[in-house]
Amino acid sequence: MANYWLAKQEPSGPRGYSFEQLKKDKKTVWDGVHNNLALKHMREMNPGDLAIFYHTGDERQAVGIMEIVSKPYPNPQEDNERFIVVDVKYKKSLKRAVTLEEMKKEKTFQDWELIRISRLSVMPVPKKIWDKIMTISET
Repeated sequence: MANYWLAKQEPSGPRGYSFEQLKKDKKTVWDGVHNNLALKHMREMNPGDLAIFYHTGDERQAVGIMEIVSKPYPNPQEDNERFIVVDVKYKKSLKRAVTLEEMKKEKTFQDWELIRISRLSVMPVPKKIWDKIMTISET
């Protein structure tokens, strides 16, 4: 059974990477994660898992879905093997973006890391929250 994740990325700026760019590239390496808890979550990722691509910064919204296509491996750009990456590929765009404000209004989301630990860049998404985000994105 696949697991569900949310991975955040700043869509603009010098190190920015947007969901539109992933759509063009089709596949990329998800890197730049240094937070211990986010790294712990990444170590649990498996090929076939799905992740919500979440734009941070001014947007703060879920915009699309990507698929994890590799096991976690050491980041070749880093000297420390503790820092890992996974390969991801574009899966699909959400029919419409789901904003953080909308999520905060949902009782189901109250205890989720996205609401409680706002700086965390990679986190698991419980199935009921995943399903709710997919439903909201269809409206």
